[in-house]
Amino acid sequence: MKKIRVGIVNYLNTKPLVYGLERLPIAEKIELIGDYPARLSQMLKSGQIDIGLVPVATLPELSDFHIVGNYCIGTEGEIASVALFSDVPMPEIRKIYLDYQSRSSVELLKYLMRESWGISPELVPAMDDSFRNEIKGTTAGLVIGDRAFEQRKISTFIYDLGSEWKAITGLPFVFATWVSTRPLPDDFIAEFDKANEEGMNHIEEIVNETTFPFFDLRRYYKMHLSYRLDARKRKAIIHFQSLMSEGT
Repeated sequence: MKKIRVGIVNYLNTKPLVYGLERLPIAEKIELIGDYPARLSQMLKSGQIDIGLVPVATLPELSDFHIVGNYCIGTEGEIASVALFSDVPMPEIRKIYLDYQSRSSVELLKYLMRESWGISPELVPAMDDSFRNEIKGTTAGLVIGDRAFEQRKISTFIYDLGSEWKAITGLPFVFATWVSTRPLPDDFIAEFDKANEEGMNHIEEIVNETTFPFFDLRRYYKMHLSYRLDARKRKAIIHFQSLMSEGT
């Protein structure tokens, strides 16, 4: 039987989701392929993977998609690993570099600038990781993932995108969710969900096995991240997509 290719993100926040996929019997049925979120979306569109943990901002670009299972990368407020970083207060920002690894975060930032912050600096899509060296003076940067924790130790002003979204909408936010471009068998989806759940039950083990000096991972997994794709998060996805279309 041909293995199902599953695109995973190489960030700390996916460790609980991947834990069971690597350890339970489903591991024999899948091939895990790692990359950053924006790239996984491209791979799903081109057929290089069958399932991907892809940014919700890219879902409208898919001609046909199916949300797989009941888990995601989400937050009920402060996410900690997705933020706008600056040396100066927000009104003084003149340029913002946009993390090339992100799509949902970029669209969320644009929405917050337009509807809440009232700023209109120059937006520059970053091409590689060197953009973080430009975060100084009146130039800010949107940084996501593990690199955001490193940036927290450097920048004076940190504007958490999860917190800012929650303050405006009262909703959780979903950055990425499992998506396929074709229907999958119900028994596979149930097994996939079970594997995701397995990691939720082994957070302590994941924390103890991971060395990361920049942030308290136990706090990150238990307080900042919210993995269950419940009804409120599904509502938040729909709401965010409607706001994206309004902004175009």
